[in-house]
Amino acid sequence: CQSTYVSVFGSTWRIVLASVIAFWAGEFVNAFVLSKMKILTSGKHLYTRLWGSTFFGQAVDSAIFYPIAFLGTWETKDVVTVMLTNWLLKVLWEVVLTPVTYAVVGFLKNREGVDVFDTGIEFSPFAKTDSV
Repeated sequence: CQSTYVSVFGSTWRIVLASVIAFWAGEFVNAFVLSKMKILTSGKHLYTRLWGSTFFGQAVDSAIFYPIAFLGTWETKDVVTVMLTNWLLKVLWEVVLTPVTYAVVGFLKNREGVDVFDTGIEFSPFAKTDSV
């Protein structure tokens, strides 16, 4: 029946749009904060960079995704509750997986023999780059 179809798939365009915009913005903030914190900490205290970048990146992601996807179809209080709960769970998940990240980062640095600092980088997603 048409009403069932609309109830299941009617808001798909909003969810897709919200996902694309939120992912792009959240990952940009995450990468920016991670990079700047690495410079500020002189490459030490990886956990602070992981937690700080996730804190801000996922805050941006959640603040964009949930309102675009669900505001107007869910009660505002429910959107806010789900938004804050999911943001908190993502940050806590980063904290829980920090030892795994340490192991992977240590392995890659050891194997590749490099430790990159993003100094002198243009952090605009719209910056022009040379053709490859």
